[in-house]
Amino acid sequence: MSHPEDARSFQSKNAQAKEQWKLVVRQAAKDCIDAQREFTWLDDRPLAAKILYFAPAPMDGDVDNIVKLILDGMLQIVYRNDRVVERVLVQKIEPGMIVEFASITDKLEEAVETEHPVVYIRIDDDLSWREIT
Repeated sequence: MSHPEDARSFQSKNAQAKEQWKLVVRQAAKDCIDAQREFTWLDDRPLAAKILYFAPAPMDGDVDNIVKLILDGMLQIVYRNDRVVERVLVQKIEPGMIVEFASITDKLEEAVETEHPVVYIRIDDDLSWREIT
């Protein structure tokens, strides 16, 4: 998802702006799913979420406050209930921060190269992270 000019924190006092942000997330998730496949169905398999926020400037608020609205925005589009999300990895990447990616997908590369702010979201049912060695 690119250009989240109106990205909101769950802590925001502006209820209308928070609802607008959830609608932006919801539409971006729907567009992504529609572009990938013809049919979708929601099930209860466990999922993991990765959220990378590429900030245009140092962030004023806490990075954890952006998670709730993003997850809520994907309800009924990506999953029926956000209780199926077992793991959330969230990272803010501010200007000047050096980040190395071990592997990079086309979508992540697009997010890195797009003018910031950008929110990159990946929902995955690969639960290999459960394996503790």
